[in-house]
Amino acid sequence: MDFGVVLQPDPPASAVVELMRRAERNGFRYGWTFDSAVLWQEPFVIHSRILEHTERLVVGPMVTNPSTRTPEVTASTFATLNDMYGNRTVCGIGRGDSAMRVAGRPPNTLARLGEAIGQIRDLAEGREADIGGHRIRIPWIRGGKLPVWMAAYGPKALEMTGRLADGFILQLADPFLTEWMVKAVRQAAADAGRDPSDVTICVAAPAYVGDDLGHAREQCRWFGGMVGNHVADLVARYGEHSGQVPDELTDYIKAREGYDYAHHGRAGNPDTAFVPDAIVDRFCLLGPVAAHRDKLRALQALGVDQFALYAMHDAREATIDAYGAEVIPAFAD
Repeated sequence: MDFGVVLQPDPPASAVVELMRRAERNGFRYGWTFDSAVLWQEPFVIHSRILEHTERLVVGPMVTNPSTRTPEVTASTFATLNDMYGNRTVCGIGRGDSAMRVAGRPPNTLARLGEAIGQIRDLAEGREADIGGHRIRIPWIRGGKLPVWMAAYGPKALEMTGRLADGFILQLADPFLTEWMVKAVRQAAADAGRDPSDVTICVAAPAYVGDDLGHAREQCRWFGGMVGNHVADLVARYGEHSGQVPDELTDYIKAREGYDYAHHGRAGNPDTAFVPDAIVDRFCLLGPVAAHRDKLRALQALGVDQFALYAMHDAREATIDAYGAEVIPAFAD
């Protein structure tokens, strides 16, 4: 199993770079950042510094979207980084929850997202793509490589992931839901004539190493609120107890009243009081190192190829170091 670390590109950017360097020293292979232009600093500028100051780390957004950056701009940005640092990027992409809503626009449609996946990958790898009826190619690209991983929860998005994407990003670490969603992605890949094992499975969730479970929950409760935005969209689209989305994913948002993106992804988010302890425990990795290893082994058995650790709490360095010393070595095979 590979390991990644996920950070918000908060100022100062130098601190983000240093945490990524720390993660690489501890055996993490991927470095991810959020991409929401209003809420945080420009991630791709920071990615260039991360790539310059690391040797092997693969860097990308978790996640970008096809509207705040058009596909040709996204492709050219990745291709430039790859040309400078040697194909060490991955494109995580989704509908654009915070990036679009904070700017007063709804998230992208799945149709637009699916079209963009092929456009970005083709352009970044030097092939032609159709952009709005125009065939274009970026002429200076030679030997570019860009895997595109899609973030998804609902049945239509999972089907699209299996059909089109190189990887699947699941932003929660609940084994039951992971099993359900991985099966859907793999079945869609098989139905599309693909080898299901060609789709990389990445589970992303907060991890907090420590014995004070109550404190860890409060530091990570924000994650249930963030996931709740996507869940609310699913309930609006499919209804409650529809059978198309597991109740284990949707039931917990019944007491959700609203969400202020000013606190998005931050410990102490006041809009997450509706998130019960049970959801924090299910969606995140909390407690002593042994508990983390046990849950990761369960996820690995379900086919998870990478765990991406959200380090957005008051023990970022300690958790990264604990993973480097006692978790990552246990999964070195």
